[in-house]
Amino acid sequence: MARGELVAWGAALGRGLSAPAIIALSGDLGAGKTTLAQAICAGYGVLDHVTSPTFALVHQYRGAPAMVFHLDLYRIESAADLANLGWDDLLDANAIVLVEWPEHARGALPPDAMRIALEHVPGAPELRRVSW
Repeated sequence: MARGELVAWGAALGRGLSAPAIIALSGDLGAGKTTLAQAICAGYGVLDHVTSPTFALVHQYRGAPAMVFHLDLYRIESAADLANLGWDDLLDANAIVLVEWPEHARGALPPDAMRIALEHVPGAPELRRVSW
């Protein structure tokens, strides 16, 4: 998918979401995880500017009708780090939870989470392969 297609696909996904929902976004650096999260949020009705939670680890947005939590687990190294984020409370909330770098949750992601993987397309830096 080209960036515009990824954004359109993410917005359509966001329009179809209802809380609670947990979406795991995996892929290498620069694969488009935050771009997809922004598109999902826009489709869901978030009006705030959505940014990467790389250093804050968790951003919270008001969506319609439920809250959206956007997490970046890249710097998470242990179950204790997850607990300090309020992981269990976030997963139990009646909210949309977008998780970048879900592999750092080390198996703590619920089995019913929607998993989306983004990959660079070799030889086509403007394209991404998306699987779910």
